[in-house]
Amino acid sequence: MKEYKLTESEEKFAELIWQNEPIGSGDLVKLCEKEMNWKKSTTYTMLKKLCEKGIFQNVNSVVSSLVTKDEYYSRQSIRFVEDTFGGSLPKFLTAFISGSRLNKQQAEELKRLIDEYKEM
Repeated sequence: MKEYKLTESEEKFAELIWQNEPIGSGDLVKLCEKEMNWKKSTTYTMLKKLCEKGIFQNVNSVVSSLVTKDEYYSRQSIRFVEDTFGGSLPKFLTAFISGSRLNKQQAEELKRLIDEYKEM
């Protein structure tokens, strides 16, 4: 699985693209000027970096994702569990819910997810 590490500004830029894709590169420049107070050159530099990282593509001046928002955040979550809890999902869940109680609906949802993804 390819690992993507984005800075805070790269992630904010990526969010703009994900929310508006497909988007013309000229429209992206205008959006970044409005939302982030960026100049045209900053937007194109950032776009080039994220295209080189394999997250987005700019084909015929239309920007779209190669990695969806859900895929990106899923990979970040997996990396967090690996880095912080040695890859142990049970240790992560224990830390996440410690000090609180699950209601019946939450417990049933977790059971359903476990059953759905359990290796046979």
